[in-house]
Amino acid sequence: MGLHSGQRVELTLRPAPPDTGIIFRRTDLPQPVEIPVSAEAVTDTRLASTISSGSAKVLTVEHLMSACAGLGIDNLIIDITAEEVPILDGSASSFVFLLQSAGIALQDAPRRFVRILKPVEVRQGEGANVKWARLSPYEGYKLSFEIDFDHPAVDSTGQRVEFDMGAGAYSRDIARARTFGFTKDVEMMRANGLALGGGLDNAIVMDDYKVLNADGLRYNDEFVKHKILDAMGDLYLLGKPLLAAYSAFRSGHAMNNLLLRELLAHPEAYEIVTFDDEKKAPQGFATPARAW
Repeated sequence: MGLHSGQRVELTLRPAPPDTGIIFRRTDLPQPVEIPVSAEAVTDTRLASTISSGSAKVLTVEHLMSACAGLGIDNLIIDITAEEVPILDGSASSFVFLLQSAGIALQDAPRRFVRILKPVEVRQGEGANVKWARLSPYEGYKLSFEIDFDHPAVDSTGQRVEFDMGAGAYSRDIARARTFGFTKDVEMMRANGLALGGGLDNAIVMDDYKVLNADGLRYNDEFVKHKILDAMGDLYLLGKPLLAAYSAFRSGHAMNNLLLRELLAHPEAYEIVTFDDEKKAPQGFATPARAW
């Protein structure tokens, strides 16, 4: 079921040849429409990342894209029978489990990376309202994120996380972090046709003081880890894995996409690279991700 649409949906992930990239295919339309992922394909970033081609669109792609980024999947055809990716448990762990169960194949073509050569940053607001996101040169891929929600349940958990693909295990450390929301926002969202499929089984839900889920949190810093999970998915919409350090404060889907567009607007800030010798590739990128 889709988180915002509440629609039932079937998703089929199919192998794709080298250099295909990741392509969503709306198979429910009279004429199926392919939507290749790219920073420019993102057309809406309110509460989720939406990609479009003409009038065809796919909503809430970030958790599935995060799983692909975390597992190092470059080429994939994603058949979908409605306009929103299923929310499952609100994290990326089900996608990770299913992809690893199907098996991940090494292909006879080099991975192409986008290597950051000089810092790129986007920033909005002033003082207490400031938020920003930045990509800096780094021989590998690491992400650091800091949140600031001014909510007792969130404030009592970890506010900042750094995750390095070369040292961490995405499946264990990031993939299980669930999306979250506040009861005070739910009525407003539903009045706007959003969160129609949301509930305690696919999100962390909080009232003004506490987490309402009976089983509590999966990580003591689950909120900020979910922001890392989202960022990995949003940034993978670039279409290639990054060699970069991403850092952000109070960023979200909109700012992450602005960051990619800012990067693409400065061709001197990046280059496309491959590694003929996998020993020269940054740690964590040479082989498919380990199982659980």
